[in-house]
Amino acid sequence: MDWSDSPDVERIAGKVSGSWLVKGTRLPVDAILLHADEYSPEEIATEFYQGISPEIVRRILAYAEAHAPASA
Repeated sequence: MDWSDSPDVERIAGKVSGSWLVKGTRLPVDAILLHADEYSPEEIATEFYQGISPEIVRRILAYAEAHAPASA
């Protein structure tokens, strides 16, 4: 997925192998998506990845949903 339009995500060559990261962190966006089906944004932010807000998690999940490839 291309995250280049998301204000909460960045990609920096050489940082975490060039993965899309939560801006200002070393947290890959894929790590948030991995937990999204089982946990709330509040749980993801407080139990797994302290230092990011539930609101950032919500915005990342909304962006992912809005930009997901269409199913066949």
